[in-house]
Amino acid sequence: MKVVIVGAGGHGRVVLDILRNNHQFHVAGFIDANPDLKDQLRDGVKILGDFSILPQLSEMGIGGAIVAIGDNRIRKVYAEELSQKGISLVSAIHPSASIATTARIGKNVVIAAGAHVCTHVTVEDSAILNTGCIIDHESTIYQAAHICPGVKLAGHVKVRESAFVGIGATIIQGITIGESAVVGAGTVVLADVPAFSTVVGVPARVVKSSHIPQAAEDIKPSTADLEPAKSLISRPQRRRPEPVIPAYTG
Repeated sequence: MKVVIVGAGGHGRVVLDILRNNHQFHVAGFIDANPDLKDQLRDGVKILGDFSILPQLSEMGIGGAIVAIGDNRIRKVYAEELSQKGISLVSAIHPSASIATTARIGKNVVIAAGAHVCTHVTVEDSAILNTGCIIDHESTIYQAAHICPGVKLAGHVKVRESAFVGIGATIIQGITIGESAVVGAGTVVLADVPAFSTVVGVPARVVKSSHIPQAAEDIKPSTADLEPAKSLISRPQRRRPEPVIPAYTG
């Protein structure tokens, strides 16, 4: 099947490499919200244009897409918009990833090289399991969450929607990471993390908390390849506040 990658930034290149390695799909090109990137190449693959070309995909013989954008909530919005337009969403799974036969993997999921997904794990739509992470038995990665490289999750962990677990973090068994929470790089989590909070340290401590979630439409990503296209998000955009700690986005 011919597919396009939505997002021509660094994460898009990672997804391109995964798709080239698993030989399941043929990447026909990138789509990016920045119209100035049209016809440029990313690792030999052309950027076809912005979202205005979506109606032309079927005529080009393209049957699917994957959203390769690091920002969790923007990735979720794009995936939902593509589905509403009738475009099939595919997943990118590196052949070196180890995935249990009892694991359940959703659509628009990225599982990078060396990731381990153990028995009875559930990975919902638009989640990212980045390089070398370990997701132990009966854990659940909810929609649009991002598990960064080298993260270790013990059994029965729940990472709620749009949460971000930073590079090298460790989470003990039975913990819940709340919706849109951020776990800092190298953090050791021994207790549940509240929704919309940021935790850092060994053991984890809350350094930022918000009880009012931002809507995805109100978030403007910080790089050009993540900027929402007007055809997808019509509300005025506001710049996303700077994070308290550096955040790896793949």
